[in-house]
Amino acid sequence: MKFSTALLTALLVSPVAAMAQDVTTPKILVITMFDGETRPWLDNLDLSETVTIAGLPESAPALSCNDDLCVMTTTMGFGNAASSVAAVALSDKVDLSGSYILIAGIAGVDPELGTLGSAHWARQVLDGGLMHYIDAREIPQDWASGWLKLGTSQPGQDGGWTAGTEVFALNADLAERAFQLTRDVELADSERAREYRAAYSQTAAQGAPFVSLCDTVSADTYWHGKIAAEMIENHVAQLSAGKAEYCTSQMEDNATLTALSRAATAGRVDLDRIAVLRTASNFDRQHDGQTAAESLGANSGGFGPATENAFRVGNTFAQAVIANWDDWKDGVPAK
Repeated sequence: MKFSTALLTALLVSPVAAMAQDVTTPKILVITMFDGETRPWLDNLDLSETVTIAGLPESAPALSCNDDLCVMTTTMGFGNAASSVAAVALSDKVDLSGSYILIAGIAGVDPELGTLGSAHWARQVLDGGLMHYIDAREIPQDWASGWLKLGTSQPGQDGGWTAGTEVFALNADLAERAFQLTRDVELADSERAREYRAAYSQTAAQGAPFVSLCDTVSADTYWHGKIAAEMIENHVAQLSAGKAEYCTSQMEDNATLTALSRAATAGRVDLDRIAVLRTASNFDRQHDGQTAAESLGANSGGFGPATENAFRVGNTFAQAVIANWDDWKDGVPAK
């Protein structure tokens, strides 16, 4: 009887123990948006453990991990980003409650604030797509644009209503530490990028890639050109009461952060441990003498350096956290 009871207990307990052992608890989760951003992580790190998660896209169904770090691919756009991140953050196969989460991908950049291949840590993430829009051919003659804040009736008007996900202020201490840890990383560049950026008159655009702190704006619509950029600048200023100035533009981060904020409400994620890094694959507007359409279709030479630098800068931060985990495990350490 004693043997049978012991055996029964073992049979009942062992599946629970096995399930507990199967939970992946990375120190760092890296979120990329498409294969070109993911590839440098897979090529440069030993991420041989595969964690398949229900709800991830068929083209990227699993996390690639080692003992300390996992990388996932959401696939592009708001819908894909939110769905994929929610699937991982709420999965019983992953415990992210103590993990640092690094969103690392490419972006367009304002030539006043960055250049091809430059890397930018975000302080605030703002939604550039949640707004009213009337085609410019149908707006009143005295309107500067047809882009309006939600719930308002003319451009630049305050008030209105919100969806609640337009502005995410990230942990300023984490963004600053990430910047300090990576500001001197050697960044990749290309001959084509050097040639292309020379056509821009802005000092930042003409220079070599660098690392900075600034703000980023998200939009499912891949807008481009000086006029659109000016409208986004105005919208960002309105959303942030003049406190934010975007330098990078991308397609997913507000959606990703919305999913993570839901997970944080469920106790699955710590919002103070989220960092956003975007590297410049292209300028968000044309240079003098170029049309917006020509700029959009141009081969600027920035894609290769941007994908490589998202890894170089992001991994420098990640490895610093991993190597000094005793200092980081309870939160962002003081300088």
